[in-house]
Amino acid sequence: MPVDPGTGYIAHAIQLAIAPVFLLTGIAALLGVMTTRLARVIDRARSFESMWPALDAKGRAAARLEIADLERRRRVCNLAISFCTTAALLICLVIVVLFVEEFFATNLKWLAGGLFSGAMIAIICGIACFRREVHLATHTISLDPGRFE
Repeated sequence: MPVDPGTGYIAHAIQLAIAPVFLLTGIAALLGVMTTRLARVIDRARSFESMWPALDAKGRAAARLEIADLERRRRVCNLAISFCTTAALLICLVIVVLFVEEFFATNLKWLAGGLFSGAMIAIICGIACFRREVHLATHTISLDPGRFE
């Protein structure tokens, strides 16, 4: 893209960086949802700690099963957060590379493209892990309507 001498290189670099910044905002929103889900898993696990002494043998057996499910969900949430955080870091590097390319008039398009591709792969993995955690959450719970009569 030709640079208009009136706007300068900084303005052109900012124009190039706008799309990755919007992507970064979307990743931040995803991270917010994922960390909230992780917090709910941790809170549920901690609730078992407080009620453990009051549980009978049958209650403790049921709690152990749910704790195992919560641990699986915790691990998958952690993976999702790690992948999306990695994607955010890669997007930040893309922005830096775009500015360096403009300021030093070098050809770093291959590096920016590689970092961006890596970010997309990390986001795909993060969203896949998030989907897995949602699947675990909806398929490991069993509601017995008879308990609420």
